[in-house]
Amino acid sequence: MRTSPLSIAQLDGCNVALWGWGREGRAAYRAIRSRLPGLPLTLLCSDDEVADARALGDVGLAIETQASAARLSAFDVVVKSPGISPYRDEAVAAAGQGTRFIGGTALWFGECAGAEGIAVNTICVTGTKGKSTTTALLAHLLRATGHRTALAGNIGLPLLELLDPPQPPDYWAIELSSYQTGDVADSGARPEIAVALNVFPEHLDWHGSQARYVADKLRLLTDARPRIAVLNANDPQLAKLELPDSEVRWFGQEDGWHLRGDALHRGDGFIMDTTPLPLPGRHNRGNLCAVLTVLEALGLDAAGLASQAAGFRPLPHRLQMLGTRGAVSYVNDSISTTPHASLAALECFGARDIALLVGGHDRGLDWSEFATAMTRHAPAAIITMGANGPHIHELLVPSAEKGRFQLAAATDLADAIRRAENALAGEGVVLLSPGAPSFGPYRDYVERGRHFAALAGFDPDMISAIPGLGIA
Repeated sequence: MRTSPLSIAQLDGCNVALWGWGREGRAAYRAIRSRLPGLPLTLLCSDDEVADARALGDVGLAIETQASAARLSAFDVVVKSPGISPYRDEAVAAAGQGTRFIGGTALWFGECAGAEGIAVNTICVTGTKGKSTTTALLAHLLRATGHRTALAGNIGLPLLELLDPPQPPDYWAIELSSYQTGDVADSGARPEIAVALNVFPEHLDWHGSQARYVADKLRLLTDARPRIAVLNANDPQLAKLELPDSEVRWFGQEDGWHLRGDALHRGDGFIMDTTPLPLPGRHNRGNLCAVLTVLEALGLDAAGLASQAAGFRPLPHRLQMLGTRGAVSYVNDSISTTPHASLAALECFGARDIALLVGGHDRGLDWSEFATAMTRHAPAAIITMGANGPHIHELLVPSAEKGRFQLAAATDLADAIRRAENALAGEGVVLLSPGAPSFGPYRDYVERGRHFAALAGFDPDMISAIPGLGIA
């Protein structure tokens, strides 16, 4: 049975905890305090976060560092940060005792739900790859029409930081990770439009299994019941969905927005060549079709707006060209966290020699499809690194021994760059597209990308800002 939208005011009188003190956790704290300044709160955080929380001087905030099943069970509601899995043993045990776990995204949607529970003018974008660029491109084109638009969510700005904007936007372009899609469903609110680009295995350590990852990802469609669902007709997981509560609009098929080669078409009508667009990778140019389908669903002149994509500024850490030294180019695709993303990155550089840097945190993803792809079409060199580097390396050895590409194992990112440069012998592309998270040596993919830039001799401060975040 679907729950009614949960507003922050409904937390009044409840025993509430915040679990996690990153940016999302701090945003949730400020949002709750803005509505319920006297509500007692408990913060469950790590030891190194205690001093920062105590500096608030909030006498109504108790701070603890042990989030055991017994402790979590003592709360009516736990507002958890996205990186904390609800499938952890202690969370499952507490949920079984009646504790409700929600995220900041759920609170924001609960605050914004209007008639029939619909959060008006919200456009949520999810997908295993391409969702950040697609969301930012959507905001860019909406702003090109003169509409005040918010760009927020998983892309780098928690929704709760925009809870009470002085001048509300006309539209909300919201990126959602698989950690957050269930939050929308749990909020009881419905998005105006939900976009699903693709579904590949990812974040198995958080979700526990591939099946659960897919189910959680698709909850934005199956449980949140958007008014309109914009779906990729070429994705097998999406193509078989039945969404009786949503109007479904497809992209990627011949009667709608689709690419023929690099040519953008609406039905049989040619619109333009997408090759010159600042959208790295054909998959991102294909996702322009998703954006145009959304604009059409909003009643806007999508065909007239398509050319405005030429003014889009690419996002950092996503097939980002850092620059060229001599005849060697350096490309930062640090956000690549799946083997599929690394394969897509390899398609972007034509006939140039590529030295690919792969590997990072091992979360159990299957690299066999990647290894098979390397038997057909491989870069000049592959350098493995990180915790899952040895596993990837082992899968690639048979092809490397047949001379299809050079293969080397690096001790760290600096060593990987040196080996890549040596393999290219002065000409080609050093491509960081690791296909794995950065956990371990780096806090996140941003820190990894910045370090890559610095090691390659570029200013990391010049490559990290996401254009257009917030309301404009």
